[in-house]
Amino acid sequence: MNPRFPEHISNEELQELPSGAFEGEIEVIDNEDSALKACEVLRAAGAIGFDTETRPSFRKGVTNTVALLQLSTSTRAFLFRICDMPLPQCVAELFEDTSVLKIGAAIRDDIRTLQHSRKFTSGGFIDLQHIVNEYGIAELSVRKFGGIVLGIRISKAQRLSNWEAKTLTPAQQSYAATDAWVCLEVYKILMDSPKNPLPKPAPKEKPEGESKKEVMDNPAPKEKKKPFHRRRRRRHGDHGKDKGIPTE
Repeated sequence: MNPRFPEHISNEELQELPSGAFEGEIEVIDNEDSALKACEVLRAAGAIGFDTETRPSFRKGVTNTVALLQLSTSTRAFLFRICDMPLPQCVAELFEDTSVLKIGAAIRDDIRTLQHSRKFTSGGFIDLQHIVNEYGIAELSVRKFGGIVLGIRISKAQRLSNWEAKTLTPAQQSYAATDAWVCLEVYKILMDSPKNPLPKPAPKEKPEGESKKEVMDNPAPKEKKKPFHRRRRRRHGDHGKDKGIPTE
């Protein structure tokens, strides 16, 4: 049986694909009023793409908080500037709504970080990394999802740019919107495709004989030492007693 999607795609194969990017309307959100209008559009979509961006840190052990939240439909993308405002209440409510699917990749840490901005109980989130293997795909990055499923090459040139800059450049906006949009489009195509699960890895064969742990848990019984009989030293004058010779 020929799989619908290849299991892997190399970087060289990605470079051969045509470049692709989100071509719809992009709106930057930096206040509650704009957020409310955006949430109305997103809620009506039923399924949206999800991603975040964080200002890169070049110091070991230092991680910055989420600067930008991207939510996208197939035609409109909204970029919420979390570095300039707390997570809007309407977005928190959207994240709790299980009737609206939020599609992303490696989303666990993103959700936890956003919960520090405003508390919410996540519902309706789908992580592509947890489902692509059901369709014969072994890759786990958004860039390679786009290559395998959508047949496009996504630019990563803006990944390490400053996402807390006062104004986002058009290139940053396009990059951010594309990452969320790709997740949604990949999910939609997968849902219309037959499943072709990757084979589960074969269990490791148990080595012959007992394992080290079994030996430690069930050590061989120790060999009992034969009792050592100390030879009794005779005191001076005992010789006569042993031989029945009278002593003085």
